[in-house]
Amino acid sequence: MPSWRHIEDYTMKQADTIINARWLVPVEPEGAILNHHALIIRDGRIARIMPQSEAKRQYRADCIRELSNHALIPGLVNAHTHAGMVLLRGMADDLPLLTWLNEHIWPAEQIHVSAEFVQQGSELAIAEMLLGGTTCFNDMYFFPETTARIAARAGMRTVVGMIVIDLPSAYAASADEYLSRGLALYDTFRNDPLVSAAFAPHAPYTVSERNLERIRTLADELDVCVHIHLHETAHEIAQSVERYGARPLARLDAIGLLSPSLIAVHMTQLEVAEMERLAEAGVHVVHCPESNLKLASGFSPVAALLERGVNVALGTDGAASNNDLDMFGEMRLAALLAKAVAGDATALPAQQALHMATLAGAKALGLGERIGSLVPGKYADLLAVDLANLGSQPVYSPISALVYAANRSQVSNVWVAGRELVADGRLTTLDPAAIRSQSQSWRDKIMS
Repeated sequence: MPSWRHIEDYTMKQADTIINARWLVPVEPEGAILNHHALIIRDGRIARIMPQSEAKRQYRADCIRELSNHALIPGLVNAHTHAGMVLLRGMADDLPLLTWLNEHIWPAEQIHVSAEFVQQGSELAIAEMLLGGTTCFNDMYFFPETTARIAARAGMRTVVGMIVIDLPSAYAASADEYLSRGLALYDTFRNDPLVSAAFAPHAPYTVSERNLERIRTLADELDVCVHIHLHETAHEIAQSVERYGARPLARLDAIGLLSPSLIAVHMTQLEVAEMERLAEAGVHVVHCPESNLKLASGFSPVAALLERGVNVALGTDGAASNNDLDMFGEMRLAALLAKAVAGDATALPAQQALHMATLAGAKALGLGERIGSLVPGKYADLLAVDLANLGSQPVYSPISALVYAANRSQVSNVWVAGRELVADGRLTTLDPAAIRSQSQSWRDKIMS
């Protein structure tokens, strides 16, 4: 006769992975903290969240992670990147935006950007992001199909931009070719579980209104997002008023681009009426505080946008203007900067900063039903942060510790769709030594 222990085992449910964490921060509902809970992963999704004592009685799994000093949170969503540009990190620092672009970045890109450049830059960027807890990124750069393939191979989730710019490049010679290649990209990855596509016109000052109208029509037909730099600098606004007699946001509104499908990046120059129009139209804003500060682009009125109900996500921008892809740094700076800009120490509290880096980013990318919070049924995109580090002690609130004290070096484990891509601080799908060697070779080539 079998023992009672064996009979009990027969009734237990099988999981793929069980993660037992000291704190579980689901983000939804905002501010919630679950102590000594287990997260159960099955078939790439979150199956259950329950007290560890109950999980031990009800579930078994081949992989069990005991994270007794860790906070388990949703994967960070970097809502604006130029992944391949990481190979230009530190090449042209401490310059104004237009000088940086016109005299340094664009000339370097004309010489060096190729599919190989983007491939090896994307490998470096993806490795850096995964090690820092980012599980999904929204990219805008040349050769997006190359970035998509690298992300899928590494197991990372991405939204790649069908880039459009009225300037020829190594990728395309005209707007027609950019759009043609973008649509081919969309068709290639339309059913991919990790990769999706969005239109990515560079900016209203580099893409004509005719081409923006074409993009709006195609985006409506395909039901995809439009990702664009907008109201980044005072110069951009002045130039638009001088040339067109209207601010860029008004021009986009006139051609029907303001909608819940629009992802507007930077937005440092906003009037009250414009913020209200953004809220009314359901436009998503991506705040890039570090890049905005480094390029002296201005201050996005994040607290005022949030008060009006605008969904505000976080992005790093490219590492050429940041100079890192660190979402922990963006969270902390976003919270601190919002308080200074608003003149209010209660503006953008820690739980809201964490929300911006996770669920708000997922919603902006049209992925809010799939990722961004730890909710049963969503994909198991998540990370563990070791808060035993002396710099995080003592922990009164894990959310406060995550935003104001922790850093990306404390990320120990990262999962995307239940697959462990970082295990005890080590990449499982990418080769750091090879990536380092490639990056140094590009540095030597670009410097010469």
